[in-house]
Amino acid sequence: MTGRASEDKALFDEWPERYDQWFATPIGKVIKACETDLLVDLLAPRDGELLLDVGCGTGIFTKEIFQAAAALSIVGMDLSLPMLQRVAHKTHDFRFSGVVADMLQVPFGDETFDRVYSMTALEFVADAQQAIDELTRVTRRGGVIVVTTLNSLSPWAHRRKEKAAAGHSLFAAMTFRSPEEMSRLVPGPVRIRTAVHFAKDENPHRARELERQGREEQRDTGAMLAMSWQRP
Repeated sequence: MTGRASEDKALFDEWPERYDQWFATPIGKVIKACETDLLVDLLAPRDGELLLDVGCGTGIFTKEIFQAAAALSIVGMDLSLPMLQRVAHKTHDFRFSGVVADMLQVPFGDETFDRVYSMTALEFVADAQQAIDELTRVTRRGGVIVVTTLNSLSPWAHRRKEKAAAGHSLFAAMTFRSPEEMSRLVPGPVRIRTAVHFAKDENPHRARELERQGREEQRDTGAMLAMSWQRP
């Protein structure tokens, strides 16, 4: 495990409860719905496939993917054992297994998985290219990879950078990237979309309307940046 990965592991071990509590708030529920809709649309899982969830955290999105197709098997990968233990508890009725590992060194052979996805984990990796190459490597030919990260063009990123400068440990560990920077990581065709086109303190009802407008206008300033591609 790299030095940076060891630091991130220590950081994430302290966050499982707070992470779940945030997505249980009224605005957190809206954000989860927005991000889940985009992930499922881009990933498009099919019945009976084997998927890899990289940086699965507490399983916020893992269970949602299980519900998107029948008889899926998902391997969850994370630096934090406490995070993985929480996922296992949430997904005990599904085909889930977890492994503690670094996304820069994915511990699986070439072309192992039908689809691979990673939700907001890349911002904690300095060498994004190596991470993208690893996710592509373990995906079968013709398989789909989806990576989401925090969008540097979003107002959320500006606020997080300010908090990082003020000493916020989680935000200080993040690297924010733009749609253009992300697209350069993959040599072939990519799809790029963004989600969460509203502020953290927005009224939940109005947030849903702002999200609809942002997607209709195809804005590139949503807080979550999603990129998908197919392994040739």
